[in-house]
Amino acid sequence: MGYIGALDQGTSSTRFIIFSQTGQIVGQEQLEHSQILPKAGWVEHDGSEIWLASQSVITGALKKAGIKGSDLNSIGITNQRETTLIWDRNTGLPLHNAIVWQDTRTAEFLNALSQQVKEKIIYKTGLAIAPYFSAGKVNWLIKNVPAIASAIDEDRALAGTIDSWLLWNLTGGVNGGVHYTDVTNASRTLLMNLESLDWDSELLEIFDVPRQILPAIKSSSQVYGHSDTTGPLLSAVPISGILGDQQAAMVGQTCFELGESKTTYGTGNFALLNTGTEIVRSQHGLLTTLCYKFGEDRARYALEGSVAVTGSAIQWLRDQLGIIASAPQVEQLAKSVSDNGGVYFVPAFSGLFAPHWRSDARGVIVGLSRAATKAHLARAALEAICYQTRDVLDAMSADSEVALTEIRVDGGITANELCMQMQADIMGVEVIRPMIIETTALGAAYAAGLATGFYEDTSELKAKWQEDKRFKPDKASALATTGFKNWKKAIERTLNWLD
Repeated sequence: MGYIGALDQGTSSTRFIIFSQTGQIVGQEQLEHSQILPKAGWVEHDGSEIWLASQSVITGALKKAGIKGSDLNSIGITNQRETTLIWDRNTGLPLHNAIVWQDTRTAEFLNALSQQVKEKIIYKTGLAIAPYFSAGKVNWLIKNVPAIASAIDEDRALAGTIDSWLLWNLTGGVNGGVHYTDVTNASRTLLMNLESLDWDSELLEIFDVPRQILPAIKSSSQVYGHSDTTGPLLSAVPISGILGDQQAAMVGQTCFELGESKTTYGTGNFALLNTGTEIVRSQHGLLTTLCYKFGEDRARYALEGSVAVTGSAIQWLRDQLGIIASAPQVEQLAKSVSDNGGVYFVPAFSGLFAPHWRSDARGVIVGLSRAATKAHLARAALEAICYQTRDVLDAMSADSEVALTEIRVDGGITANELCMQMQADIMGVEVIRPMIIETTALGAAYAAGLATGFYEDTSELKAKWQEDKRFKPDKASALATTGFKNWKKAIERTLNWLD
């Protein structure tokens, strides 16, 4: 069996990609799903819609590849992290929409925690006290959805991040589905202890989350179960890799060595630095998180800088403002002007993530003059992606005390060559794009294949990585100097907007 599959469930869409043993894509299918926005700051997804989309893309990708489910050696799952769902183990149906990582409804609850409690949470988890993470979402669902409280009382409730929901359904759902998550997803909940790699009793008590509704925590690469033969694969295929999307991109970029890093450009932007088996605690607003754990090997940790809104700012230009008809058009529009015309755009739609961690911030467009056009705004949106990325990479260099000499990038926005050139100019170092930019799905496939012997070891995977293009900084560009200084001023304008 010379193929391996990856189910890549993201913030805006779900994909199934089939790879050959050499890492080439032989078939893929993708479907967008609804963004449910009940109130300002609230973002939800329909878990049933995501599961239906997952079945459709698996079927579609197999058809395009001209193979059957039984031709797959194994499957890996990668997913939007933190997004949280609670469902009924008897009916198999969600008891409420999933609360998405971008959602800010839990800010008040988190702000009310004492400083002593906050410090304890940060030390145990390596994370920040922010609505971004899962624990506050689970707490909100239990307190505000009577059907969930009843299901917990009757031992019918199962909770998890999206990987758990998909794994449970793929392995049979109500007919024996397994309820697991992996260490990378668990490390994003504010409920897992970084040292023990297990749910922490004290954290569960703080957030009032009953342990029995949570999945068992496993490694990122092991056989969790087999697909149900009545499901979309129509055969029992090992499901043997699970990684949160950003950790999957680290694996797909083969960042297995201490000090190696990558930056993924998607709905948000995420930079990770491999710190090896050591837990490095940030002094500059970054997160300490799991990088991966393969089988019985020791866990690898990472520093992470998370930016909430990058690619979704381009979607906003398309869907809310209507100044472009499709996301790729932003490059041509931005190219039609030579600079941003003095316009700066900070897309703090749900607050600012790393390194600021300010949930009171909101988006601003500043520097407008009568001469400003939609092209200047398009250019400002691309620059915002790059400036936010510099903010987190500067913090990463400060924490690691290692100056970045290059940036490995991946994700859909890296196809935008203007944006990648801006990134090189703003950082002053070379930006390197790999041959396969869909490294998130590739990383999930790698994790699955390592567990089944499809891939021998990480050395084999490293040998597969290939460079596509290198963007060299233009030393004459003012983006890194005047531009970055003005960006910092624009950031100040976003703060203290919410009371």
